[in-house]
Amino acid sequence: MQRLVINLQMLKVYPYSNFPPDADSIRYNRLLSPIKQKDTGAALFYNDAAFDWVYPEHFQLMSLKQFTPLAVARKAAEFLAGPDARVLDIGSGVGKFCLAAAHYYPETFFYGIEQRQELVYFAEEARKYTGLNNAWFSHGNVTRVNLKEFDHFYFYNSFYENLDPDNRIDDTIETSFSLYTYYTQYLFAALDEKPSGTRLVTFHSTEDEIPPGYCLVDVSYDTLLKMWIKR
Repeated sequence: MQRLVINLQMLKVYPYSNFPPDADSIRYNRLLSPIKQKDTGAALFYNDAAFDWVYPEHFQLMSLKQFTPLAVARKAAEFLAGPDARVLDIGSGVGKFCLAAAHYYPETFFYGIEQRQELVYFAEEARKYTGLNNAWFSHGNVTRVNLKEFDHFYFYNSFYENLDPDNRIDDTIETSFSLYTYYTQYLFAALDEKPSGTRLVTFHSTEDEIPPGYCLVDVSYDTLLKMWIKR
């Protein structure tokens, strides 16, 4: 597959947000009972139908197509998790990956960035329902987040909506090849700056966003789920 040529001049510079939460928030969450965190809402993670119940019906109907299945989330989180590691879900939607990952790996912090305010709202409502204290969600564009603040990344090809109008969650996302290229190049450049050992999991990716320094170390779910480590 031909790699994108990165034009750094087209990468706009945005001020970084205050995401992820500061160290005081992290320490506060560490004081909360891990036993309570494990037990609260555990039945939700029995299968996808049980988990999707926390969302409105129209999200339940699109879950299979648009949101990470629990089995995929668990497999991906196993690769990304580590004590006190910060994992960012780029385009987190209603938060399903982050919440499932946070449930299975309570010693890791999972963060979601999502540009639709409505989806962030339902992600946060689901987080409150589950009682999980190691997951956070923020409304914004990934280009406004300092990716240097995170250790590892999960990417369910959230940029593809800019190319395919028939498979969008809603009509709020512009269909634009140039916008897809811009986001992909931005992520490519940001991942390329990450240190050796950075882990990345992609699901349904075209791999345009992956720099050549990342080695493919595992593949599953009919090659749709891929795990990478930067050399």
